[in-house]
Amino acid sequence: MSSKVIAIANQKGGVGKTTTAVNLAACLGHSGHATLLIDFDPQGNAGSGLGIHKDEVEASVYHALVGTRTMADVVVRTDSPNLWLLPSDNHLAGAEIELVDHANREFRLRSCLETFRERFDYIIIDCPPSLGLLTVNALAAADTVLVPIQTEYYALEGLGHLIQTIGLIHEHLNPALSIEGILLTMFDSRTNLSQQVAGEVTGHFGDLVFDTVIPRNVRLGESPSFGKPIREDAASSSGARSYEALATEFLARNAAA
Repeated sequence: MSSKVIAIANQKGGVGKTTTAVNLAACLGHSGHATLLIDFDPQGNAGSGLGIHKDEVEASVYHALVGTRTMADVVVRTDSPNLWLLPSDNHLAGAEIELVDHANREFRLRSCLETFRERFDYIIIDCPPSLGLLTVNALAAADTVLVPIQTEYYALEGLGHLIQTIGLIHEHLNPALSIEGILLTMFDSRTNLSQQVAGEVTGHFGDLVFDTVIPRNVRLGESPSFGKPIREDAASSSGARSYEALATEFLARNAAA
């Protein structure tokens, strides 16, 4: 099987993007697939969710982007089975400004991955909550985009802009780019609102919406503070079971593709 690169993107913050990146990557690793998680957000939350803090790394994905290190120099093996991390650090916050004058600035990440991606079955990119140059780099490097949407007020706000951006990247920078799927997060089955939003999103996007829904779950919010994916922190929780179900559905979709 050739490797696949999936960007997890939504310019809105607080939609479960990093939670999804960390836990889907960990579940894919537990399933026996060599998986790389790229922490492409200057906040570095994906790394800290795996117990690797951005202020403790010697080099990061930033150094690979600007060409002072190779990807192989900065990749870190995590404590989770079959899971590696390209960490973020504080330098990444200035990368968008630094890269503006670089040739092929939208393709820096893609170039970095060219000789490196075949080491992995899946590469997951946790994008920053914006549609700036870092996210454009991620979308230019990716095969597909997975979009988490919270089942709360304003769930669809800004989504049109994201879909438009994906379309522009597809047209001008990456004709292979497609949408992997839309994931409903923070679902509360006790509220009419969650049910209503879920129906609205499914009505708009049909089969693109994953059957798996991620519930609002206390343990999902707590596990990053222990530096572990939910599967390793609270395996019997509804949050852990939902991400295992998502990984199963994701793998089934890709096997059928």
